[in-house]
Order: sequence, then structure tokens, then C-alpha cells
Amino acid sequence: MRIIIAFLVGSATSFLLFNYRSRQANQFIETRQQGNYQLINPLLECDSANFAQDPNLFSIKEKLIAYLNQAKSNSQITFASIYYRDLNNGPWIGINEKELFSPASLVKVPIMITYLKLVEKDPNLLKQLLTYPSSLPPTRQSITPLQTLEIGNTYTIEDLINKMIIYSDNKAYDLLNSHLDSKLVIKTYDDLGVDISKGLTDPSGNILSVRDYASFFRLLYNSSYLSKDLSEKALEILSQVNYRDGLVAGIDPKITVAHKFGERVYESTGEKQLHDCGIVYLPGKPYLICVMTRGQDFAKLSTFIQEISRLVFTHLKS
Repeated sequence: MRIIIAFLVGSATSFLLFNYRSRQANQFIETRQQGNYQLINPLLECDSANFAQDPNLFSIKEKLIAYLNQAKSNSQITFASIYYRDLNNGPWIGINEKELFSPASLVKVPIMITYLKLVEKDPNLLKQLLTYPSSLPPTRQSITPLQTLEIGNTYTIEDLINKMIIYSDNKAYDLLNSHLDSKLVIKTYDDLGVDISKGLTDPSGNILSVRDYASFFRLLYNSSYLSKDLSEKALEILSQVNYRDGLVAGIDPKITVAHKFGERVYESTGEKQLHDCGIVYLPGKPYLICVMTRGQDFAKLSTFIQEISRLVFTHLKS
């Protein structure tokens, strides 16, 4: 992966840390714009106020920690981080949320955001044609995409974005990345307050935390970086991701989930990393959940992510 693999967000877009143990906490009251959008909830302003905490947060965190410790003890995982946030003015909880991981295919979301930012000035950009050449290096993926590019074939940028996100196709990512001015990508980092220094020196290393990455989905949900229409478009694409063995497997199949997964293998050590992050549109209580894992077996890691997702979903639904 190129320089873009360093995409990470600092400070979780300036929202407050929630102290779940206190009876009351300083929080933001979020004023949102009403509209006909299905996947975004545009944020207009935030006002500080005191409100009573949700006592259920402590109990769900205890359940998540217990399961994480169990999974480590039976070698299902070697390490994991978890981040949850209630998107209705709610607090967040994190477990090992500052630990750094390799983002792998998670970086495809910020590439999409960068292209869609350009679309705001040039609506015809998505119709531009690109041809997949033989000069790009071969790509390897442990989780094989159902659709991929063919050498010599021509695709619209919109089609490439869809393939890059929905099927997590590395070839589509490589082609889009090769036609994107790095200065524009850096500008996106700067606009979002992103520190990419670690990725510039070690692009295949552990450079992204679960809390950092969750911020991308909040930016889209709040429509605070892209226009409302393009934020909705981005989440609509993410809601079509065909990877079903992580977060999606832990919830009711009728519930919409806009998410992205990432996977990486370190050949020298045999370590595997598997992540899945996104928004679960539980009616009346949409929430953001992100899980990043390390271990030796992708099947065991995906089972861990499924169970974390199930625990959160079952708790909130009840």
C-alpha cells in the first residue's frame, strides 16, 4: 500500500471524552438538521450541557472486557481494541482504544472521501474513464474480492470507487491512488487535522487507533466534511460492502450497516490483523462500532468481531 495507508484521524474531531463512571458528565447537545436523508444526520451546532449518564454503558463495557479476556486466554486473539459510540448525543466507550494497528484496507475510505471532495468542484469527475494498465504491480489479498479489474479494461472513477469499497479490490485502489495528486491527499489530511508522519516513515506499520478510525464515520454521519449529498453517497456505498463475516454477522440481517473491513498478514511473524468498523442503523438508536484485532487465524478473529458486535447489538436492542 502507498502513502495513503497512513490515513488516521487525531483527536476524534474535537468531541468530549465521556466519563461513564460519573453520575453526570459534561457533554455536547447536538442540534441536527432535519431532512430526507437515510444514512446521514447533519450536525448544525453543539452546545455544552450536563446530562445524566446511561448506566447501561458500564455494564456493556464489563461484558466486552470479559469476553476479550476470555478470547485472549483461549488464544482466539492476541490483542484487540474496541470503540463504541451512541450517535444520538451519546457518550462513547473504548477498550484499548489508543493501541495502534495497521489500517490495511481501511485506508480505502479516506481515498473515497478525497475523491468525493473533488466531486464538489467537478461533478463530472465520477464519469472520468481510467484504464487498468499492466504496469501496476500485482496485488495480493487474503480475503479475495468477488469483483476485480482486468488489464486493459476501462472503468469510470465511480465504478472504481464502488469496487474499491464494496469488494475491497486492491486493484481499484491502486488505480485510483495512481491518478490522485498526493498534494490533494495531504490537503485532506490537513483539513481533518490528521498526523500522517508515522505512515510516511513506516507505511506498513501500526499507525492507526480504533478511536482515530471511527472518526471517519462520524465525519460522514455528521456531514461535517463533505456535502450532505456526497456524505449520503459515501455511506450508501459503504452500506453495500459485501464482507459479512464481521460486524454484520452479529446483528439482525434486516438492519443496515455502513462499514469497512481491513486485513493484513505479516509474513515474517505470521501475525494477522483483521478489523471492521462502521455505523449500525439500529432504529431510533444508531451507533458507531469499531473493532481491531491481532492473532494467528482470520477465522478466529472474525468470530471475535462477530461476538463483540452481537454483544453490543443485543444489549442495545434489549
